[in-house]
Amino acid sequence: MAAVVEVEVGGGAAVEREMDEVDMSDLSPEEQWRVEHARMHAKHRGHEAMHAEMVLILIATLVVAQLLLVQWKQRHPRSYNMVTLFQMWVVPVYFTVKLHWWRFLVIWILFSAVTAFVTFRATRKPLVQTTPRLVYKWFLLIYKISYATGIIGYMAVMFTLFGLNLLFKIKPEDAMDFGISLLFYGLYYGVLERDFAEMCADYMASTIGFYSESGMPTKHLSDSVCAVCGQQIFVDVSEEGIIENTYRLSCNHVFHEFCIRGWCIVGKKQTCPYCKEKVDLKRMFSNPWERPHVMYGQLLDWLRYLVAWQPVIIGLVQGINYILGLE
Repeated sequence: MAAVVEVEVGGGAAVEREMDEVDMSDLSPEEQWRVEHARMHAKHRGHEAMHAEMVLILIATLVVAQLLLVQWKQRHPRSYNMVTLFQMWVVPVYFTVKLHWWRFLVIWILFSAVTAFVTFRATRKPLVQTTPRLVYKWFLLIYKISYATGIIGYMAVMFTLFGLNLLFKIKPEDAMDFGISLLFYGLYYGVLERDFAEMCADYMASTIGFYSESGMPTKHLSDSVCAVCGQQIFVDVSEEGIIENTYRLSCNHVFHEFCIRGWCIVGKKQTCPYCKEKVDLKRMFSNPWERPHVMYGQLLDWLRYLVAWQPVIIGLVQGINYILGLE
C-alpha cells in the first residue's frame, strides 16, 4: 500500500520509475486500478495543449459527421437505411469476437439465421399468401422479447443503484453487469428487427401491388381485402374477432388487426398502406398501456445512430489523431 501512496504523490519521471517497480500481483484490484490511473496521469502530464486539440477535433468531427448523415438521410434515404442496417448488423460482432462475448455471438447467429429465412420468404415472387403474416409474427415476437428484456435490464440497473440487490445478497457488480447486459440485448435487437421489418414491409407491400414508393396504388383495393397481406377480411369492424379484430383507419380503409399493428409499429409505417394518409395512432391504440410501445420505437430510432455510426465516427477521430501525430 505504501508503494501506491508513493505513486500518487510523486512527480514526473520519478513517478514512472516508481510505478514500474510496483509488483501488481501483490495489490488488490482497487490498488491496481489506482496504480494504472496514476500511470495514465504521469504519461499524459504536460500534454494539455495536445489534449485540447484532440477535443476540438472530436467536436468538429461529430458536428460535420452529423450534418453529413442528416443530408444523406434526407437526399438518399434508401441507401442510408441499407448502409445503417448493415453496420447495425456487423459492427457489434467485431467487438463481440474481439472481447470474446461468445453468448452474444451465439444469439446473434440464431437471430441472423431465422431473420435471413424470413427475409428470403418476403422477397420471393410471387409472394406466398402466408408469408406476410409469418414476417409480421416473427418481427412482432422479437419486438416484444426485446422490449421486455430492455425493461427488465433497466429495472435491474435501477434496483442496483438503489441498493436493492443487497436484499438478495447479490454483489453490486454482478447485478449491474446483469442489468446492463439485458438492456443492451433489448435495445440492440429491438433496433435491428425494426430495420429488417421496414425492409420486408416495403418489399412485400410493393410485391402485392397495393403500395408503391411513388405513393400511387397499382391495384384497386376491395373493401373485404387487407392491403398489407392481400387476404380476405372475414370479421366486420363492429364485430369481436376470435383470433384478431378488424381495424378501420381514419381514411376508412380496413385491415387485419395483426397486419396493421405490424405495419405501424414494427415496420415504422405511420401512413395507410393503400392511400398514404397519415395514421392516427392515438385513435388506433385506445389502450393506454400500448402507447409506450410507440415511444419505445422512437427511442430505438435514436439509439440506431449510437450503435451504427458512433463507432465509425470515433474510429475516424482516432485516424485523424494518428495522422497528426496526436496521442
